[in-house]
Amino acid sequence: MKISDLFIVFCFLGYSNICIGQPTVSFSSFKQAKKHSITYNKPAVDFFEGALLGNGGMGVVVTTRPDGIMLYFGHNNVWDIRVAEKNKDKIGTFNYVFNKVSKISDTLRLLTDDPWYKEYSQMAQENYRQPYPRPFPCGSVLLGFDRRDGELLGHSLDISNGLCEVYLLDKQKRKIKLQLFTDMYDDRLWMQLVDENGKKVQNIFNRLRVLPDPSTPSEFPRYTSDEVLEDGTLSFRQTLPYQEPDVYDAAKGHPKDKAFRLTVSSSSKLEKTSRINWNGNREMMGSLEAAFLDRNEFVASVSLVEGMDTMVSKELTIMKPDFQSFQKSKKMAEESWKGYWSKSGVNLSDQFLEEIWYRNLYFFNCAAKDGATTPGLFANWSYNKIGTAWHGDYHMNYNTQQPFWMTFSSNHLEKNLPYVNLIEFLMPVSRSWARDYYNLPGAYFPHSAYPVDMTMNPYPVPHWGWEICETPWSVQGLWWHYLYSADTTYLKNRAYTPIKEAVEFLVAYMQRPEARGAPRWKDNKYHIFPTIPPELYALRPGFKYNYDCNVDLTLTKFVFKAFLEMVKIVRTEATEKKLVSDIVDILNHYPDYPTAQSEKYGTVLVSVPGEHDQVVYNVPSPLMNVFPGEDQGLHSDDSTMRILKNTYYNQQNEGGNDLVFINLQSARLGLLDLERFKRHVNYSLLPNGTATDKVMQVHGRYSDHTKYDYMGAMGIWFENFALPVVINECLMQSYNGVIRLFPNWDKSRDASFYQLRAVGAFLVSASLKNGNIQVSVYSEKGGKLRIHSPWGKSGLIQQKNTVQKIASELIELDTVPGETILLKSGR
Repeated sequence: MKISDLFIVFCFLGYSNICIGQPTVSFSSFKQAKKHSITYNKPAVDFFEGALLGNGGMGVVVTTRPDGIMLYFGHNNVWDIRVAEKNKDKIGTFNYVFNKVSKISDTLRLLTDDPWYKEYSQMAQENYRQPYPRPFPCGSVLLGFDRRDGELLGHSLDISNGLCEVYLLDKQKRKIKLQLFTDMYDDRLWMQLVDENGKKVQNIFNRLRVLPDPSTPSEFPRYTSDEVLEDGTLSFRQTLPYQEPDVYDAAKGHPKDKAFRLTVSSSSKLEKTSRINWNGNREMMGSLEAAFLDRNEFVASVSLVEGMDTMVSKELTIMKPDFQSFQKSKKMAEESWKGYWSKSGVNLSDQFLEEIWYRNLYFFNCAAKDGATTPGLFANWSYNKIGTAWHGDYHMNYNTQQPFWMTFSSNHLEKNLPYVNLIEFLMPVSRSWARDYYNLPGAYFPHSAYPVDMTMNPYPVPHWGWEICETPWSVQGLWWHYLYSADTTYLKNRAYTPIKEAVEFLVAYMQRPEARGAPRWKDNKYHIFPTIPPELYALRPGFKYNYDCNVDLTLTKFVFKAFLEMVKIVRTEATEKKLVSDIVDILNHYPDYPTAQSEKYGTVLVSVPGEHDQVVYNVPSPLMNVFPGEDQGLHSDDSTMRILKNTYYNQQNEGGNDLVFINLQSARLGLLDLERFKRHVNYSLLPNGTATDKVMQVHGRYSDHTKYDYMGAMGIWFENFALPVVINECLMQSYNGVIRLFPNWDKSRDASFYQLRAVGAFLVSASLKNGNIQVSVYSEKGGKLRIHSPWGKSGLIQQKNTVQKIASELIELDTVPGETILLKSGR
């Protein structure tokens, strides 16, 4: 948006007292973010108490203790890249397994009660039971001090610019602070020691140590270390083997081995000293530990270099840190953060909701960026076994997709590109699995995946690997990227092929004779069979709960409709005529969403046909048609809305996977209780400001003996950085191409937002003050603007210097690229 457009917008919205000169914006997102710093007023000794820093590739956790500061390093690109791919000949094909399972008695309690299936499923899980692949921690750096010379007080993290300050008292009881931040363009952490006024002070630290990660497998080649004490530098280099230990030759290595090097350099010279240990014996400092030779002013940096083993130099390169370089990098980092915050912003009367919005956008920027490996479950922060549960991998039945939900409406489409990159990366294995396992065209996306070389589905176990929803779910984010950007070049070059190949598979799967007609089916519909409801039932004897799941139906319909629209946009209707015809035929003979009868609420949606109304779900399955399916919602008719509301009030969720998910569904229905949402978030918060996954209730998979916070120690849950999308959807919705303003917001509470992105590539800014709403919409690409009038059949529209009255509750305007439309109350 141009300055001239901003000027018009903010004058119109009352953000400037006069319409002359530069506009006075009522709030700066950068300044708003600064209000929500994270402080910790005592030593943060635990990994989950430390401050989180990052540049989208490298991640750093700043922890503190009474005698020092410990920095933990990780990187999205650094993985234990070994992968097990045994039993290819035993896995067989889908038809082979389907026919075997079809013959198993439906009187069994569980499918694994059948000896053949039990043995088969155990064999199919063998590869996944290996401890690799996984994110590989990149080591730690310790700055120690003598507690007789200083005291550690705590730390703060300024999320507006990524600056962490660790507060100490020196021997004279003067307050000093260690400032730390990550370079946003280079994998380097900077730090300097200053007083309260930012002036350099003497070094309080007496030792420096680098620690390779304690979880490093014993079969790995041993790390090599470098110590250049004259230059204040300690470093180690670790090779990451490509092959499994039973075939890897550590002496020869492998051409596809990877490696990383962690190097700390300080402005002070180092020396080896001795100390009296607990046994009363004198011992010298060991490898990768040294004492500071002097107490001069302190500045240091920690660099992380990663890549192919042949590209990570075995020779140490030293970059001596200095204060000028520190300041230059700090300025560049702050400018980068200012650019990030300028994309969008919120100013809410509710400070906790505003805090959730800014903090999680901060964490997301630290965790992901285009050009780096797509983050797994726990992003780029790891240490020892933290961040390795479920391999820290990609789970394609919501976990991988969820964090990227917030990128669209928050106007950070650049942050969805890591997800697009991932889908492109997964295409080869998805194609081969569709072809070789299913004997079908297109692409079938795996249940779990890794950012390493794969030649087979990493989790070919039918009782979760047959979740059909994961294929449409995988490509949905690619279509959303187009809807919110209207970028046809992106659509043609990056989204078209994955969406088409997912559709090809789904069409062929639903056209199989087992999925339609006699003897199984008593109708003429195409069914999604067999399939698995996410996190529920698995594969059942007799396929009892293994067809036409809500999530399968709604996401398959979503991508079918997306494809029909896509071929019109890119003008491939003629070449795709057969596929288009098949889709239309299937949609004309499509199953209904499954329902059940509730004694209290009447007709309610459930996850799968034949299910009762009292199921405790792990993921909020009954309302998948609201989100992510976007088939029903506030645009639906009254009878549909009654069922959706009944379902919302009836459903039970056990927690662990619902913090963003269920609350987003609620907002899409205008039913979210924001006070309850805040309590849910607060219940899930860790000391570092992130929200973990926590159990909410029993009677599902959890018992009264379950530790309700057991997932909190697994890692930093990347998926919950999507929390801002819940707030966005309370302020504005546009999922069906019609903009709704403040659809889940108490109109008596002031709120304003800047440049939330709507479907159609519209940037929407609005203010709600004293019940009065004013709006501006910037059209990036032109096209039809549709917006529900928040004033009914009243209010004013300004477009191209023409003011007209609002005559309809649904405003429809043709726009041109670069145009700003203004709407406000009045006559």
